[in-house]
Amino acid sequence: MSAGMPLASWKSQIFESVLGFLPDWVQITVLALIVLAVVASWVLKIKRRIAHRRAARSGQPVHAASPHGQGSGADHLGPYAPRPTAPAGTQQPSGADFLGAYAPSQRQGDGHA
Repeated sequence: MSAGMPLASWKSQIFESVLGFLPDWVQITVLALIVLAVVASWVLKIKRRIAHRRAARSGQPVHAASPHGQGSGADHLGPYAPRPTAPAGTQQPSGADFLGAYAPSQRQGDGHA
């Protein structure tokens, strides 16, 4: 059955050779920690999924990340997020409205801005 192709990848072969040099109790501990990490990640994933469903059913805003687990920068702005736009018919402030004492003087009847 040896056709020249190894059945395991080089990563798993290195992992097995490193574990082979360790005592049995260390091997068992390392494998148990790896299994624990995998199970913990599954539990967290399920908890997030349940919280997402509960929020969606109760009508609370749901912060959905992109399909690959990365949200956009706007998802993390918190209190610094821009306010919703004003309703139609109202004038939104421009940058000049925030200049205060540094605003240029307004000339009337001149025709030039």
